[in-house]
Amino acid sequence: MTRTGGGALPRLHAITDERIARRPDMDDVARALAAGGAERLALHARGRVLSGLEHHELAVRLSACRPARLFVNDRLDVALAVGAAGVQLGLASLDPQDARRLEPRWWIGKSVHDLAEAEAARAGGADYLLVGPLYRTATHPDREPLGLARLEPIVSLGLPVIAIGGVTPQRAAEVRRAGAYGVAAIRALWDAPAPADAARQMLEEWQS
Repeated sequence: MTRTGGGALPRLHAITDERIARRPDMDDVARALAAGGAERLALHARGRVLSGLEHHELAVRLSACRPARLFVNDRLDVALAVGAAGVQLGLASLDPQDARRLEPRWWIGKSVHDLAEAEAARAGGADYLLVGPLYRTATHPDREPLGLARLEPIVSLGLPVIAIGGVTPQRAAEVRRAGAYGVAAIRALWDAPAPADAARQMLEEWQS
């Protein structure tokens, strides 16, 4: 899956949150993840309570971690300012077709939690779907996990599916067998004892 000017859609997505963005070792971990994932890794600048300036600073720092690609969650102004390769839109964000008017070369993803939301995202012009939580996760402990059985009908819609929520290197094989294009994680990557190794292990199932 490629987009003119934007390269191939990465298989692995390492997503930040406010805790990670403010960690003193964030830059070191990001560089290690980029070393392990290379161009098959997307580093997502995300922070729901970050100010615009903080979000921009985070995106600039992540953009330096080449050859990983930079994606920005929700803040389209920040994505434009830093020349991001893609954007990730939440349910309350613009429709993908509207975001595309700002930058046609972006990979534009939509976060969804069920089949109905996935169908709406496809109709709205999304390039790919971020689907979850697939498993129970500490990030969203009160949210019922989707599970592999309910992931497969979403995969059948035909858009690349990036699965998120409790995904670990040990679970990557079954996620790929369910048809996912790739996976995304927060803790499993940013909190890994050896981030570069964690990125490589997550990607092993998609090497062929």
